[in-house]
Amino acid sequence: MDKASSQECPYPGCFFCVMKEGNPSKRRSCILKFFRDLPSQDDDGQVLPISGLWNTAMAHPNDPEFIELGIFECMSALIWKGLKNRRWLSHDQNIYIPYYAAHIIGSYTMNMEEFAERAVEAGVIAPLVELLRGRLTWVEQRVAVRALGHLATYPSTFPAVADHGEILELAIQLAMSSLEIVYSHFYQYPDRRLSYHCDLLTRGMGGVEMESRKAEEWASQLQCWSLQLINCFAFKPEFLPTLCKPEFLVNLPVMWGGLVNENSPAGIGLLRTICQHKLGRGPVSACAGMIEALCNIARSSDDWQYMAIECLLWLLQDPNTSHKVIDKAVPTLVDLAEITNLGDHKKLGDSIVSVLQECSSMGNRSRELIEETVNSRQRLKWEKSMPKEDLHIKQAAALVVKLEGNSLFSSGDIAGAAEKYSEALSLCPMRSKKERVVLYSNRAQCHLLLQQPLVAISDATRALCLHNPVNRHAKSLWRRAQAYDMLGLAKESLLDAILFINECSQSNDPDLSMRQNKVPDYAERLVKKQMRAAWLFKEAALKHGGVHRKGEEREVYGNETDDSEWETASESDIGDDGRDHMGLDDEEEEEDEGHGEKWKNRDKSSEKNEKTSAKGMRHGYSIKLAEDEI
Repeated sequence: MDKASSQECPYPGCFFCVMKEGNPSKRRSCILKFFRDLPSQDDDGQVLPISGLWNTAMAHPNDPEFIELGIFECMSALIWKGLKNRRWLSHDQNIYIPYYAAHIIGSYTMNMEEFAERAVEAGVIAPLVELLRGRLTWVEQRVAVRALGHLATYPSTFPAVADHGEILELAIQLAMSSLEIVYSHFYQYPDRRLSYHCDLLTRGMGGVEMESRKAEEWASQLQCWSLQLINCFAFKPEFLPTLCKPEFLVNLPVMWGGLVNENSPAGIGLLRTICQHKLGRGPVSACAGMIEALCNIARSSDDWQYMAIECLLWLLQDPNTSHKVIDKAVPTLVDLAEITNLGDHKKLGDSIVSVLQECSSMGNRSRELIEETVNSRQRLKWEKSMPKEDLHIKQAAALVVKLEGNSLFSSGDIAGAAEKYSEALSLCPMRSKKERVVLYSNRAQCHLLLQQPLVAISDATRALCLHNPVNRHAKSLWRRAQAYDMLGLAKESLLDAILFINECSQSNDPDLSMRQNKVPDYAERLVKKQMRAAWLFKEAALKHGGVHRKGEEREVYGNETDDSEWETASESDIGDDGRDHMGLDDEEEEEDEGHGEKWKNRDKSSEKNEKTSAKGMRHGYSIKLAEDEI
């Protein structure tokens, strides 16, 4: 007998020894026994094999081996044990086990419907519902709502989830209160944090600041996964009366996932599902402030812009809701009418114009805007039949008027310059998109200086829609970010400012390019300001008070001391007055043919840093215009 075989494991039935078994038949038999016996055992060290199963489930969620051998029955029994036997739960490290068990169920059911069916048969829903109720803590609620969301996704298992009538109400309550729960139960008092929460959040690799950052991420996930679960119910008309209560609907536009969870459609995704139903469109259209919120999202440059546009179009197409929303929605949709393609959504601008043309019962201003949009489309058709020489003459005339506008701008006649840019737009051929981008963007700058942020947002949005790629014209992003700031729309300003910085990092324009990979000082200051204003826990902190740290008499709001992951610009890199040198647009730089693909395929780690690196920034920004540029 060799040395290895002579050293037997002192723990009979050890999971890790079982996994090393070379005989497949014996290995399966031992795993089956392990899953069957584990819930009835009270030995120390049970968390070790459970954490091993957790790692395996995340790494190989589509592997059927453990599913066939009873892992769902085992995890369900362990959750029940933790709920019913608090003495066992508090012993050793058993406090971790319900969390790991629910997480394992969620991992194995997120991709495979047949696995979800086996989980339902194993009875996992009932213990998950108890965790969802908050029988333990918010940490277990997070993984329970994740698992239930996966089970509700599949047609074959949704009925079993829906049979537990309280799940929808619990998910709605959790979506509305999740940020407050995490803030008041964990974030606010660092010295009172449960140690196992801290370990799960940071995997033992960070201190208080890391715990706080991860808590924001997990709070956002708790809310977004609750919305994902609710969304599964929203596809069924019978659940819409429960969903479409004003106190819940009004909060959906502000449930956006934050920068830490930007990939979730969150509240706007659920609104889109609700608006697909006639029963849902009525309550949405009647909800105070809803259309304005949808319009702000529709103008945004994030991945879910099209969802808000679709909501507005469905509301306009419904004769029962059109008259309620038309005068609020038309100005925004007119600004977006120049969009050609938005991601996978082709000819989106054509769809917008088509819906607008069918609308009736509107105010005079809305009618005028729609007529102007239709006339612009007709003008484009006429220009296609015009001789090239005539188009060149019109383009040259537009250039002359634009230069007159530049001169007026440089002399301080901002209103006069705006009028000249409007005149140039009326002359400039519709197909000359690059030139029209410049004119709209420059006019937006004039409206900013004239303290007309709504008009500036309109012009900047039109420039972004015309630009190729869509929503990636840096100066228009910056101007719209400032306009949003004037209106106190922190989230919208923040997203545009971050996209502006992303574009600066790729631009050849000397006014925009980042010196030594440093964020422009004026942009950094605006991002810092908006990060603080749009902080995920801001409302909770205002309600419950700031963060209390041992030995500190004052209350702290937000991550004031967090360092930015960006290297910041030094004072010597900017002008003496602390202002930037970005001016009006001159002729557009040559388009990089691969620019769109570069945007889509840029390094993922770089993207993450760009989007999440402005935590805890300070207030203040200003802008200086170059005198000779357009």
